[in-house]
Amino acid sequence: MNDLKGIILAGGLGKRLGPLTKITNKHLLPVYDRPMIYYPIETLVKAGIRDILIVTGGQHAGEFLRLLGNGQAFGLQHINYTYQEGEGGIAEALGLARHFAHGKKSAVILGDNIFEDDLKESVGRFRNQKKGARVLLKKVPDPQRFGVANLNGKKIFEIEEKPKRPKSDLAVTGVYLYDERVFEIIDTLKPSARGELEITDVNNAYLRKGELEYDILNGAWTDCGTFDSLLRANTLAAKRAKK
Repeated sequence: MNDLKGIILAGGLGKRLGPLTKITNKHLLPVYDRPMIYYPIETLVKAGIRDILIVTGGQHAGEFLRLLGNGQAFGLQHINYTYQEGEGGIAEALGLARHFAHGKKSAVILGDNIFEDDLKESVGRFRNQKKGARVLLKKVPDPQRFGVANLNGKKIFEIEEKPKRPKSDLAVTGVYLYDERVFEIIDTLKPSARGELEITDVNNAYLRKGELEYDILNGAWTDCGTFDSLLRANTLAAKRAKK
């Protein structure tokens, strides 16, 4: 069970949530009854992943260590940390986990994503997947904010990054399951028009190899990237807690 590395991407400056993020990291903001960063850690632990790295950044990175320590609150003996300078994109942040992954498969989760579903089944399918990658999709009302997966039958044939006119309502959620070759793919990427290394380009690289699988989530999911989605996250977290 310990063959899979867990990587939480919690860098970035969270400018869209200003002034809330003026004096703290976005991922330390409260979502219902706990800090936002607790949710991705709990998601990985519930999926059976115990070896976890948090990639953080900004001026408040030290607060993660003060808050989380070695992860005893989650039943962990140790949490690893690394630091992303600037805002080079999700794929660049993932690249900082290269030495942590040590040639193993990785479960990558964005630090502002909250899921109603237990992801254990999808992680289990990925463990049994011989090679490639796996993404989790969810129907959303605002697909233009995300990478959007377009399906042909039971296969993804294209992922578009933040399309102005989405061809589907299936967003690629912030969990990415990758084999050990993901870092070789990151090395081949060029910055997008935003000046960032895009995770959609990583997913499309696997897609071109014919090695990208997917699951569609049943339960609710949201990120916390805007004030509206942060409100949705609080509502979802409250519903989960009351269960």
